[in-house]
Amino acid sequence: MFEGFEEAQVDVGEASVFVRHGGEGPPVVLLHGHPRTSATWHRVAPRLVAAGHTVVCPDLRGYGRSRGPEFTADHEGYAKRAVAADVVAVMRHLGHPRFALVGHDRGGYVALRLALDHPEAVSRVALLDCVPLTEHLSRITAEFATQWWHWFFFAQPDIPERVITADPDSWYRGDPEVMGRENYDEWRRATRNPDVVRAMLEDYRAGLTVDRRHEEADRAAGRRVTCPALILWSLKDDLEDLYGDPLAIWRDWATDVRGHGIDSGHHVAEQAPEELTRALTDFLSPASTH
Repeated sequence: MFEGFEEAQVDVGEASVFVRHGGEGPPVVLLHGHPRTSATWHRVAPRLVAAGHTVVCPDLRGYGRSRGPEFTADHEGYAKRAVAADVVAVMRHLGHPRFALVGHDRGGYVALRLALDHPEAVSRVALLDCVPLTEHLSRITAEFATQWWHWFFFAQPDIPERVITADPDSWYRGDPEVMGRENYDEWRRATRNPDVVRAMLEDYRAGLTVDRRHEEADRAAGRRVTCPALILWSLKDDLEDLYGDPLAIWRDWATDVRGHGIDSGHHVAEQAPEELTRALTDFLSPASTH
């Protein structure tokens, strides 16, 4: 995986971030979702390098080989605001104060927070298979609670750690044929690490508490994403089934929105890398318009 890429462990203060980076040209950061690592991009990142980009793939704070601070009752150490600051620090360390940003699933929530908190750093943002956390929470139905029950299970103290770490291979299921063997092996090592499991749970606990409050404050203050925003969603996932057109939701959060569905399951970077890369390269082109 990631032939020609370099690997680094970047100290950003209270966290240490593992990052892969390679290529030359305009920089773009790829942020993975749960329960993946940066290796999920192994079929997309080289294609973006070939298209003329510098590509940076970090493990989110606490995921994979990145490490965060001690766990606290307020979950602040794993808030999207803290993780977004990690990404800004890593990019400055690599010499890229301004960059394009792609976030999938939980990485999409980090990308939204980064674009809101650090607009000077983000030239464009692509948000994959996500809508803002508060939009989910304001639309809770029996269908959502049934399909996304893990949000509320993960929020419970102590019990999820005990259940998951008792048999992580049964809880986290992946297919090496679909994922690619090296990606699968890296993901499996991470999900067998109790510290990683706890950090991933803290991501969700922050989502229902401190992250929700941050988004509510944004809405009350009228803050919006001002850079161009590409919204992509997997047609074989449930986002469109739950909410209809995701673009309609995102237009309340961003001033310049475009996007479409992709014929894929949820892990689009693994399942539809060619179509995803085409969409991203078109969007990242300097000549890109509506």
